[in-house]
Amino acid sequence: MEADVVKSEMVLPPVMPFKRVQMGDKYQKGQSRGRYWKHLKQLLQAENFISLPLEEPNYLNIESPPSMYPSKKYCDITGFEAPYVDPRTKLRYADPEVFKRVRNLPNEHVQRYLALRNAAVIIR
Repeated sequence: MEADVVKSEMVLPPVMPFKRVQMGDKYQKGQSRGRYWKHLKQLLQAENFISLPLEEPNYLNIESPPSMYPSKKYCDITGFEAPYVDPRTKLRYADPEVFKRVRNLPNEHVQRYLALRNAAVIIR
């Protein structure tokens, strides 16, 4: 049975019927793909921002109002989004496994984590 499979030759058609245009037909080798990303430096040079008045907004002086959405809270240990806060240590945590670790941390480590977040809480 396996010998029949090995001996048979399978030939694929040059154009796949499920694709509209083959990439090889659309873009020849070495040709640009059409869309590319510009860096900020290229955008600034293209807009000639130096000649614009200072009051007109551009990429360098644009200001936006504060966000209307609440800021996201992240786990102090893992960095994932943290829906929970330990009431004793005030550390944020993402899941029960992290909570076990938070409860086993010594107070000096808890203070360091809180200092990283600029949340100066004194634990007694």
